[in-house]
Amino acid sequence: MTFVVLAILAGTLAGVATERRLGERAVLGTRRLIGVLLWTVLPFIYFFTITRLEVDASVGGGLALSHATLALTGALAWFVGSSVLKLGAAGTGALILTVVIANTGYLGIPLSSTLYGEEGLGQAVAYDALVNTPIFLTVGLAIGAGLGTRAGTTGRERFRAFLRGNPPLVAVVAGLLAPASASPDLLHDAAEALAFAVLPVGFFIVGVTLASEADEGTTAFPPPFDRTVAIAIGLRLLVAPLLLLGLSALTLDVPDAFVVEMAMPTGVNALVVGHAYGLDLRLASSALAYSTAIAVIAVLGIGLI
Repeated sequence: MTFVVLAILAGTLAGVATERRLGERAVLGTRRLIGVLLWTVLPFIYFFTITRLEVDASVGGGLALSHATLALTGALAWFVGSSVLKLGAAGTGALILTVVIANTGYLGIPLSSTLYGEEGLGQAVAYDALVNTPIFLTVGLAIGAGLGTRAGTTGRERFRAFLRGNPPLVAVVAGLLAPASASPDLLHDAAEALAFAVLPVGFFIVGVTLASEADEGTTAFPPPFDRTVAIAIGLRLLVAPLLLLGLSALTLDVPDAFVVEMAMPTGVNALVVGHAYGLDLRLASSALAYSTAIAVIAVLGIGLI
């Protein structure tokens, strides 16, 4: 957990400093970096980790309830964004992404392991691979393609944008179909190491984005904690886990680690999608920064690192 906190701080501060020094060149470089993530790094990570994944059938119900929870929470975010806050397509899309895409890997997995030991670790890995990752690759990228300003205007153009920006989904499908032998130890270990290396890179993107928005006068740095950001954080950190607990009480018990994962802050991939398709970056980056800060403070406050 200490590494995670330090990586978040270092990545964000490095991004801010880079934007302050390079300006628009840093923003353009960030967009190229996101392209590299989508087309090379993420597919490599997903394929060589998914092929080794083993899921106990006993957690199948919990996985189904987790998907149902995110569907309901995402629908609520859509209603609030479009009908209550009147955010427009790009803003509503960003709000949905900040709610349904969470940091279940870099924060959720080590936290679950700390709380529940080896069993919690396995459950958290299953959740990250079979709930959060598919949500990002299907719902997340579909929202970006459907509501973003850089995804085209017609339905056909937006569908093509979804396919063009989704090589990680191909990697996941291939990994699920491939035998475990397709992921030798060397490549599997490299994929796991690369997954942790992506963390500071992701928050570097956050830092560049926040500083860039401040330069354009769109927002201040640090960004303001306004009503929209507060709603996004409330849906992500409070409504989603409480809804999962409610569904669990009505149906079946879900693993404790699933509740922890459902309560994680907004994930970096929400910002990746926002950049790639043209969603509201101020909302996405602000919700990501503040929800992460709240989660990290909570973890530090209960002495888990």
